[in-house]
Amino acid sequence: MLEAKPKVAILATGGTIAGSIDSSVATTGYTAGVLGVDALIKAVPQIQDLAVISGDQIANIDSKDMTNEIWLKLAKEVNRLLKSDVDGVVITHGTDTMEETAYFLNLTVKSDKPVVLVGAMRPSTAISADGPKNLYNAVALAANPQAKNKGVMVAMNDRIQSARGVAKTHSLNVNAFSSPDMGDMGYIVDGKAFFYNTNTKSHTKKSPFDVSKLKELPKVDILYSYANDGSGVAAKALFENGTKGIVVAGTGAGSIHDYQKDVLKELLKKGLNVAVSSRVVAGRVAVSDADAKLGFIDTGDMSPQKARVLLMLALTKTSDPKKIQEYFLKY
Repeated sequence: MLEAKPKVAILATGGTIAGSIDSSVATTGYTAGVLGVDALIKAVPQIQDLAVISGDQIANIDSKDMTNEIWLKLAKEVNRLLKSDVDGVVITHGTDTMEETAYFLNLTVKSDKPVVLVGAMRPSTAISADGPKNLYNAVALAANPQAKNKGVMVAMNDRIQSARGVAKTHSLNVNAFSSPDMGDMGYIVDGKAFFYNTNTKSHTKKSPFDVSKLKELPKVDILYSYANDGSGVAAKALFENGTKGIVVAGTGAGSIHDYQKDVLKELLKKGLNVAVSSRVVAGRVAVSDADAKLGFIDTGDMSPQKARVLLMLALTKTSDPKKIQEYFLKY
């Protein structure tokens, strides 16, 4: 008796994998989010050998234009699908904000079934298009029982990365994604997944964040620290415009220029939440005991863009910096 094929749902959001340009050699200057989900599926007929495939178009954008509204729609649809007989979900996505979407879903998906984000660094029209192979690998990973309970993953260039650890570390190369602090979770060879690392942070079913009834997320912004930093002015303007939290991309191990820090200290007293990250690609920040007492939140080894995701979700539960600090230690 033949074993039934797993069911994998592909949710398309656009990006380079669905990009097009009137040139077979151009890998820049294309328009992202042109092809629909049916065209993506049709372009890789071999995925039908791996699973019973269904497809749905959630959005069709360049991922630089990702919004909280699309995130909420995506999380709700993934949770709906994974409550059914679907065995795994693949999300096609632009690479610019892929790590942010992956981490958002890592905290809001309530299932141990595989969720895999995939994209491409070269458009579908390029002679060296990487999208088809990446999509094949992503479907194979989502259909693999060993991929359960691993949290949300990113499958790019034969590498398996955890949503928590992954970062885009090259602007154009096909080997654009890595996990500077945590390392790869594994590797894919012609659709066969090999795992040799796990994400030790809590995720998915062990996360307390429920977006099922949310229609919007708290406003959180990122400020960059630099020599002769003048972004204290920006911090004030953002706070006055309704920002509930600010993530600082500090220098070194999370240092903040006095010009900006003096303003942030005043805003902390008025109820702003401030999380300290770093503009450095790897390593942890080090928030002093004195700064922690003032309410500055230590984001550990989390990038500013991911810290923003967690701070937004944390603010749906509490505005207590001590409680939010616990979230940053755990997730």
